Amino acid sequence: MTHPGTSFSPIPADAVAWLGTNPIPAAPYYDPAYFERERRAVFLTSWIHVGHACELPEPGAFVRRDLEFARASLLIVRGNDGIVRAFHNVCPHRGTQLVEAAAGRQSRFSCPYHMWTFGPEGDLLSAPDFGAFHLRKEDCGLKPVALQECAGLLFVNFDPQAQPLRDWLGDYAGRLEQMPVARATTFSEYTYEIAANWKLTYDNFQENYHLRFVHPRSGGAGVGGDNPFGYPVEIGFHGPHRTQRIWSNPDPALKPFQRAASFCGIPALAEQGLLTLPHGRDYLALFPNLFVIGTPTQPFSHTVYPLAADRSRGVVRVYWVGEDASASQRLAREYALAQLRDIHSEDVGIIERGQAGLASGALSHIHFQSMEALCRHLFLEVDRRVQAGAAGPEQRG
Repeated sequence: MTHPGTSFSPIPADAVAWLGTNPIPAAPYYDPAYFERERRAVFLTSWIHVGHACELPEPGAFVRRDLEFARASLLIVRGNDGIVRAFHNVCPHRGTQLVEAAAGRQSRFSCPYHMWTFGPEGDLLSAPDFGAFHLRKEDCGLKPVALQECAGLLFVNFDPQAQPLRDWLGDYAGRLEQMPVARATTFSEYTYEIAANWKLTYDNFQENYHLRFVHPRSGGAGVGGDNPFGYPVEIGFHGPHRTQRIWSNPDPALKPFQRAASFCGIPALAEQGLLTLPHGRDYLALFPNLFVIGTPTQPFSHTVYPLAADRSRGVVRVYWVGEDASASQRLAREYALAQLRDIHSEDVGIIERGQAGLASGALSHIHFQSMEALCRHLFLEVDRRVQAGAAGPEQRG
């Protein structure tokens, strides 16, 4: 849905009228019972982002991912055949977790309890006095979890009946593959924990209505001129997913250092062809908890993982192609992450104040205006699944 014309004005309200205008119930943003239903109906049946292929550059390279919503620790490893797989980080003998390290490279994985040893493809290689178990080795491999990749991004799904990832993403799969993340060979990352529901946290990054109030100093590139709220110039929806085209201030109020740091990496980007990629200002929100922005000078992903009804963990990654070619490029990359972190630090307190207010029970409903359509769409997609009772796999309950 693109708003016509050369000058900016908000997207007409009737463009999102199909989403409705009714108030949204407040309890789903703090109620533990709703959170448990949501955990089963949404997070145990959806494709969840867990990493990037560049973290696993060679056979035996692994990362450990702990996903509290699934009560699971995963071992994600590239096999000798080059395929990336995910397994429960659990020895099938007595359940001991195999790996404590967050990442590394190993040719085999041995349980510290009784030395059952597995290859990077998950097969049992050896176990002391194995004949006494009256089992076959081929029946004792690590327990797999479905893992698929798109544009370098790795996703897992705990539902054995899940549709293929590319079917789940639909048209957005192709759009992801045209964004810088698809070419990434490295990234910078920071992780945060916040005393707020995952939806309330995620919603903060789906609307720009707050920019001029919460980010008056740091958000100069996102508001200004005839667009005082930084509203998007385009929005769209595809199944449970949504997108917006970020508006760019043609005359941002940047200090000289900020301007220099923002643009000193431009030559390298041009050499890599990243400046001409389509979807450079696109924000892709992939259900339920990931969004990716393709801005060439600051391409990043942000994943919000639910920990409890009132707690979440966020992982923000800025993606790069190649190692730093110069001190100037290093400065540009460090500044890109620092800028995101600084802006985000201004959000944390206000999000937590919102959570405290909702948890008080003072409100029965909250309100979304038309330019908060992405927030409304997320709630409706989540609530539809919760109300349908689409419980996750019984063994994961």
